[in-house]
Amino acid sequence: MFNKLIADIFNEIAELLSVDDKASKFEVRAYQKAALTIGTLQEPIEDIYAKGGKDALQDLPGIGPTLADRIIEYIKTGRISKYDELKKKYPIDMKALTSIEGMGAKKAVILYKKLGVKDIADLKKAISSHEISRLEGFGERSEELLAKGVSMLEQSKGRMLLGDVLPIAERIVSALRKSGLVSNAVIAGSTRRMRETVGDIDILALSSKQESVMDLFTKMPDVSTIVSKGPTKTTVWLKIGISCDLRVIDPKSFSAALQYFTGSKDHNIEVRKIAIKKGYKLNEYGLFRGTASVNVRSEEDIYAKLGMQWMPPEMREDRGEVQLALAHKVPKLVELSDLKGDLHTHTKDTDGANTLEEMVSAAKAAGLGYIAVTNHTKSLRVAHGMDEKGFKEFFEKIDRLNESMSGFRVLKGAEVDIREDGSFDLTERSLQSMDIVIGAVHSHFSMSESEMTARIVKAIDTGMMSILAHPTGRVIFERDPYKVSLEKVFEAAERNNTVLEINSVPNRLDLSDTNIMLASKYRVMFAIDSDAHRTSHFEFLRYGVGTARRGWLTKDRVVNAQRIDKLYSVLKRG
Repeated sequence: MFNKLIADIFNEIAELLSVDDKASKFEVRAYQKAALTIGTLQEPIEDIYAKGGKDALQDLPGIGPTLADRIIEYIKTGRISKYDELKKKYPIDMKALTSIEGMGAKKAVILYKKLGVKDIADLKKAISSHEISRLEGFGERSEELLAKGVSMLEQSKGRMLLGDVLPIAERIVSALRKSGLVSNAVIAGSTRRMRETVGDIDILALSSKQESVMDLFTKMPDVSTIVSKGPTKTTVWLKIGISCDLRVIDPKSFSAALQYFTGSKDHNIEVRKIAIKKGYKLNEYGLFRGTASVNVRSEEDIYAKLGMQWMPPEMREDRGEVQLALAHKVPKLVELSDLKGDLHTHTKDTDGANTLEEMVSAAKAAGLGYIAVTNHTKSLRVAHGMDEKGFKEFFEKIDRLNESMSGFRVLKGAEVDIREDGSFDLTERSLQSMDIVIGAVHSHFSMSESEMTARIVKAIDTGMMSILAHPTGRVIFERDPYKVSLEKVFEAAERNNTVLEINSVPNRLDLSDTNIMLASKYRVMFAIDSDAHRTSHFEFLRYGVGTARRGWLTKDRVVNAQRIDKLYSVLKRG
């Protein structure tokens, strides 16, 4: 699957063009838009090309003739000549360097020209020798931030976003099932637990044709290198940059293997302790009473034999779920099918890629009954935010669309910027005209904990905010959460009936699972939102649901799991 590989190259081309005097802003933006389109496709781009040729590629949003040719070049040769030319001019590991907070393409080029910095290793040397702090336009503070960014990057090595890994794992499992060589194939490990980042992929299969299964697996398009190959276990390195283990399991051991290879280490230790207390031995090969194997046909059977209720995979982290299972009090967690709407979406009227009508059509296709369109406000210039007049005109457009539809509703809203002093960047009159107001911090992330807390609490205490978006501001692998007292934020949300968002964008997933568990102690509601900026982003909702389930969230705590007639009363402000 070439989607991520081509998207990464297009993003890097855009970065390199942004510092090239001969390139236009239009060309930079074209590559950025194309990268976003390709990176969020659910179908392999090589399959789209195989079915419909260049015309099919040009039917994709933001893909014109030139970019279609670039894609075809990569599919056929594994290279893009435009990228090779730029890399000769700027031999910089732009992807790695610009993934560091505070390092844009222009700064990377300055460091290359002034200090010869080409990659992370060079950057670390320049930081350690304090050469960066002496450069004009940088200084000691910039050097400190870059050092922190390098540390974050190194901590993330070996792990990838769930949103990048899960589609590939599902593609492999699908290919195995369709092959006719296996009677079953499933994803296990941290991917099945829906952890926000994944270190490797575990796949289990049932088959009597082990050799043929392993041959098929090692020849799959996603495989880069064979690490080891055997009749029951094969490990490969995938092109996206992560390892994948395939185990062909004996049918008698399959349920035990799935339980073993799904739970975290600590979860499995606790379950094995219970097995021992009850006179059993539990391992990846089965459940045993002495040397005799106990017949179990599913994970449910295993837990039942131990006097436990089955636990959803997302809960198996040893955070109290074992005790709940023993007491048969495991909650019924929210499911993707429970969501009836999405309360955080954008259109091309600000920084989205699709029209209002296109977003509505995609939401319907995703099985939703309503969406809130919440375009950015005027302070966020980079997102072409709207002012009061712009929102008034846009809401008139929504009204006309709602009048023409039945069975679907578009709510009028905005993602309003919470300014440094805790005020909003739209008038109260404008906010009162909306069905929903989402407040969000988009700047001044380095404020002290007391300052940031006061800023957010002040905004919540206005009573004008329906939902607090991505409450900690983190971007996984790129930006740490800003310093804030979440307890005080949750207290403010509780007294103002402000909903807390679980942002489903794969590199946000904010609130995180642990923060959801903390927030659940307060009388607050949650919204699982896609933050969709294009039609394909409604697919993100499953990652938000996975995170909510990891936080033990139930349907009754999720506002957009409710019918729209009940939703209005929950979102009531003022």
